[in-house]
Amino acid sequence: MKSILLRTTFTLLFAMLVQVMFAQKWPGYTLITPKTTSAYLWDTSGNVYHTWTLTGSTGYSGYLLPGGYLIRSVTRTGNSFTGGPITGKVQKVSYDGTILWDYVYSTTDYCMHHDIHPMPNGNVLLIAYERKTAAQASAAGSTNSIEMWPDKIVEVKPTGLNTGEVVWEWHAWDHLVQNVDASKANYYASISDHPELLNINYSNSKDWMHVNGVSYNAELDQVTFSSHNLNEIYVIDHSTTTAEAASHAGGKYGKGGDFLYRWGNPAAYGVTGTKVLNVVHDAHWVPNGCPNAGALVGFNNYGVSTTKSSVDLVFAPINDDGSYNKTAGAAFSPSSYSLRHAVNGVTSNEGGSQQLPNGNMIVCVGKAGILYEVDSNGTVLFTKTITGGAAKAQRYSKCYIDSTLAPTPVITIENGTTLTTTSATTYQWYKNGSPISGATSQTYVPTTTAKYQVKVTNASGCESLVSASYKFTSSSNGIENNAALEFDAYPNPTGDYLNLHGDMINQGNIEIALTDINGALVYSGLNQQKIDVSELNNGLYFLTVKTEKGSAVKKIVVFK
Repeated sequence: MKSILLRTTFTLLFAMLVQVMFAQKWPGYTLITPKTTSAYLWDTSGNVYHTWTLTGSTGYSGYLLPGGYLIRSVTRTGNSFTGGPITGKVQKVSYDGTILWDYVYSTTDYCMHHDIHPMPNGNVLLIAYERKTAAQASAAGSTNSIEMWPDKIVEVKPTGLNTGEVVWEWHAWDHLVQNVDASKANYYASISDHPELLNINYSNSKDWMHVNGVSYNAELDQVTFSSHNLNEIYVIDHSTTTAEAASHAGGKYGKGGDFLYRWGNPAAYGVTGTKVLNVVHDAHWVPNGCPNAGALVGFNNYGVSTTKSSVDLVFAPINDDGSYNKTAGAAFSPSSYSLRHAVNGVTSNEGGSQQLPNGNMIVCVGKAGILYEVDSNGTVLFTKTITGGAAKAQRYSKCYIDSTLAPTPVITIENGTTLTTTSATTYQWYKNGSPISGATSQTYVPTTTAKYQVKVTNASGCESLVSASYKFTSSSNGIENNAALEFDAYPNPTGDYLNLHGDMINQGNIEIALTDINGALVYSGLNQQKIDVSELNNGLYFLTVKTEKGSAVKKIVVFK
């Protein structure tokens, strides 16, 4: 018995050692912007690589632009709004500390606060409170006669050292609903019939929404943001004009500035469902080129319990055109998070995460001051204490900081069948945001309808950013019936069995493979219509079905 115990103990210790040996940190430098007059880049051992000495304390968050330019929110004195984190100013600072842009967005009527987001066109998204009087609130259908500070999101184009032009804006106040007084604005008899609108009487207060995180998806031309007080993540259309954003029509998705999608608290729009988000920060998308690409992410401050936060990933029911599906009268799906990382600690406010191309995650536990990197197996690879805490942390490559990135590649198509891209040293192709195994040439021949991208490296070994998507339709490859390469897999998420259905499944000789996010094969079979996944760990998997006419892949979530 003793020898068996020793062998078992040795086996477990060896397995743990192997896991640690092969777990790898994502290379680069982590940007830390605490609420002080300094900002830092740390290497993967936690040593200071670079320091900025700044004018004014960081108000909430900071980001890097290629070339090592720091852009951050700044706490400004003299704002007419109070609370936290009120900022009022945004700055762009060079690597050597020179202030290149110092822009105030603060008056008696509005004031920027919390997060910012740098956009690909050089503009910046800002979150701002705007003041509404008690009379205005009452006229809008509020049952409380109080001053309110609803949020707006503005896009600012820098025009000079201290100047900027607002080129686009969206106001929550333009998208309200109430069902208490038909004589006032925004009245509809049923709140649940209008999930695209914000119920002014749900959790009504002065600092009503308390939006704290904002992010932009260039591929979809959509903006997402998170609300601390309403416990939701929202998605809106950015393709609108400012006039369309104030309406209920227009833009790429035809809904004006109404919500395209919302998630986390069905009670906020009057339907039955589980409240998953319990104080949420840092809404963003997992970027293409990373596992779980396209998922929405939120830092759920009390996600696990009042003593443990979580990072929750959600696979929204999105169509190829970027629109979202919803059953009338029901909550937006999914009914719960798709994937969850239970955080090492808890923070009552702030907090953020960054998903990395190798499947690792940077987790910043807000005011608790805990920063760590964890791999997809839950192994913590790096940890560091941030004195005073920080809202977010982001890791950047040395090539990004030094502005030696390879040029972003462009995809074209030849003969209607072959995707080709800009000449480079190495290549990696992606399908619907996930890397394609073995697709490492300048050209790639797709066989299924999907969005394809590519990332390249130059002779110095520096990667590019991921290219814009190329939407390939299988009919252009001589396949007349697209249904021949389509199938359904349900229920999804699932904890026991996965059923396969569709024209592709009925073709006879089909090969089925299920892989995890690291590419490891966990199941294979022939001509199956039902797969037992009850023994698999919770997480994201990729189901590939092959026939003689081609293959198709679906993301599958196992959740028990």
